[in-house]
Amino acid sequence: MLMKLSLAFTFLLAGVAAAHHSGLVSEEQAKSGERVPVIVELFTSEGCSSCPPADQALMRLASTQPVQDVEIIAMSEHVDYWNSLGWTDPFSSAQFTQRQEEYGRAFGLDGSYTPQMVIDGREEFVGNSVSNAVQAISRVAAAAKRPLQLAATKVNGDTVRMQVQIESDPNGGSEDVYLAVTEDNLSSNVKRGENAGRVMPHTAVVRRLTLIGNIDRRNGFHGEPVIRLDRRWKAADLRFVIFVQDRKSRRILAAQAARAQQ
Repeated sequence: MLMKLSLAFTFLLAGVAAAHHSGLVSEEQAKSGERVPVIVELFTSEGCSSCPPADQALMRLASTQPVQDVEIIAMSEHVDYWNSLGWTDPFSSAQFTQRQEEYGRAFGLDGSYTPQMVIDGREEFVGNSVSNAVQAISRVAAAAKRPLQLAATKVNGDTVRMQVQIESDPNGGSEDVYLAVTEDNLSSNVKRGENAGRVMPHTAVVRRLTLIGNIDRRNGFHGEPVIRLDRRWKAADLRFVIFVQDRKSRRILAAQAARAQQ
């Protein structure tokens, strides 16, 4: 299930320089000054009593960036299957439930659970431990990433044109290109359900997740989507993430993120 993209703002230029030799960003290149982007997805819910520690863990990972030479790109995705138990999570979506189910099939799991942390589509575990996450991020960061260039230009007061360039991989499979919009500094005063009476803070809440195209094995991907900003979002807290994901294995093969500038 895909949701219509609605945002607009100027992004900072964010990109990786074309990698040497193999065309991929490796651990060795990271040591030379290029940070390896790793996407950390947390499937969570305000209706789940075991989720607050995981929300805090994601906040710590995003704010402290504890893995050397790695840029942790956080994505908090609120599922909707807890909503029938007394509290409707205002950030939840069936789209994120479906995305989690796709991961479950790829990992061979019996079902979905929260809180679940997924690292670059390659590893998954109960997401309430920063130390476990740091170890997994360190392992995953050793896998090479394809260069991805991301830029955006403000067209007028509420419209922006993005420019996305991603290299091809002749040996690649079916690869999708996604645009996610995340927002920091969000919170809810939960009045019912398992977390009744708690104020729950969140970081990197995914506000929109949109499929914007596919990778061509010969030509890669070049896109210039024109998008609008939802006025309900706080522009200073938004982050914009482009990533490439293998449709079958669910591994993330390239990623970049940018914040808006006034």
